[in-house]
Amino acid sequence: MLSLVIAESALGLVPKELQNHNSVTASARRFNKRPSEILLDVSWHYAAMKGMKNELKMGRPDLVHFCLLEACSIPLFFENNLDVFVHTADNSTIFFDRSVRLPKSYHRFAGLMEKLFSEGKIEEGGRRLIELKRMDFGELVETIRPKQVIGLSTSGMPSSYQNLGEMAGRDACIIVGGFAKGHFSENVSQHFDAMLSVDRRPLEAHIIISRALYECEKRILPS
Repeated sequence: MLSLVIAESALGLVPKELQNHNSVTASARRFNKRPSEILLDVSWHYAAMKGMKNELKMGRPDLVHFCLLEACSIPLFFENNLDVFVHTADNSTIFFDRSVRLPKSYHRFAGLMEKLFSEGKIEEGGRRLIELKRMDFGELVETIRPKQVIGLSTSGMPSSYQNLGEMAGRDACIIVGGFAKGHFSENVSQHFDAMLSVDRRPLEAHIIISRALYECEKRILPS
């Protein structure tokens, strides 16, 4: 089974130390929720986040939404040949059932993630569609048990999408960063068997995902 991990993703609820900031309390009132119940989002909470440690890997749930829509809306996923995981910058991991259909509306997605982070799971008709577990990247790799782990980064070895598709096969785990800028931490990159740079341009994560998975899809699914 091919796996995709969106790693060190900038997705999570507002941390405790920011919950009393004016920008956070204002957006919480706007959505009729408590500050502890809303996603940290740089669009609303830039002033609160300014200067925070690990700031570049926080507050971008929209980026993760784009990535998930790319990964979970293709034949490779629909035909049960792809597992998708979101690993967050604070070492939680989101598991998705292969039957999940994620909302295309960002506001609905944000509400779904807020419920997930508060309750730990999303169920429908007795089936667990999404689950949140406290799990670091190394533990996730041990759970997936891929034949190889391939990280995609501008600091990797120059390669191509086509070469990635040939390398990955059916049992690899492809890692794409779920953050706007920067590079993988050592805690993540130490688990890579290879790190590739598949494009000479620093493209957004969802574009990399769509192109990479298409190359894998051509080799996995019958034409």
